[in-house]
Amino acid sequence: MTLAVALVQLTTPADAQAAQYHAEPLIREAAATGAQLILLPECANLVEQRSEFKAGKVATEDDDVFVLGVRELAKELSVAILIGSVIVASGRDHRAANRTLLVGPDGEIQARYDKIHLFDADTPDGKSYRESATMCPGDQAVVADTPRGRLGLSICYDVRFAYLYRELAKAGVDMIAVPAAFTVPTGRAHWEIMLRARAIETGAFILAPAQGGAHEDGRHTWGHSLVVNPWGEVIARLDHDRPAVLTATLDLAEVTRARQALPQLRHDRAIGRL
Repeated sequence: MTLAVALVQLTTPADAQAAQYHAEPLIREAAATGAQLILLPECANLVEQRSEFKAGKVATEDDDVFVLGVRELAKELSVAILIGSVIVASGRDHRAANRTLLVGPDGEIQARYDKIHLFDADTPDGKSYRESATMCPGDQAVVADTPRGRLGLSICYDVRFAYLYRELAKAGVDMIAVPAAFTVPTGRAHWEIMLRARAIETGAFILAPAQGGAHEDGRHTWGHSLVVNPWGEVIARLDHDRPAVLTATLDLAEVTRARQALPQLRHDRAIGRL
């Protein structure tokens, strides 16, 4: 069984309406390639770090114009669209949720995942990020059943926590989405090597659509969207940080072959704690 996918690389603006105008032509371009699943990056509806400008821009999932627009596009184009993440009201406290939404070809939301691991770090370029100050962490791994296989959900910084990916692999996923908005220093150093490692460890395809370029709020993201096969080989890549569409055809039988060649998911052993 094969699956045609398209990854949409974005340079998302600082509000949801502008984000929709930015993403829509690329989504249409992706659908025109015959993709059965289109994937968008993290923060697809809003890239805005400046607190003085962010107030009032975070809507509920039901009211966000970007989410509503993508749902209409999925229905019009009869294609599944993974919104890598949107920044929406969490409903839990004053903080927002960083949430993946899988939209079916009927425009209905089929799965949701809230980012578990939040990016609180001081990067080598001297910038400081404290995602937990404005985002609520999720606490549940999520696998979505699709007509063409099982899709594990994750977001950006999650990629540094291999145990999450092992849990997804043990749940029988064929593919794992890693939508991201990586910083330039960490992207240059770690992006590809970690994605390839997660593919090798899980025996699954890794689909990593990325934000790239200079955003309105002053942030620069790495881009370089990738598709990695279950043997850890990059089968499609963008070598830049500009908005673009990346396509690939996945032979899902490769998942079985990789896991038969290296049956590592069956070899866990209990060990004593240090």
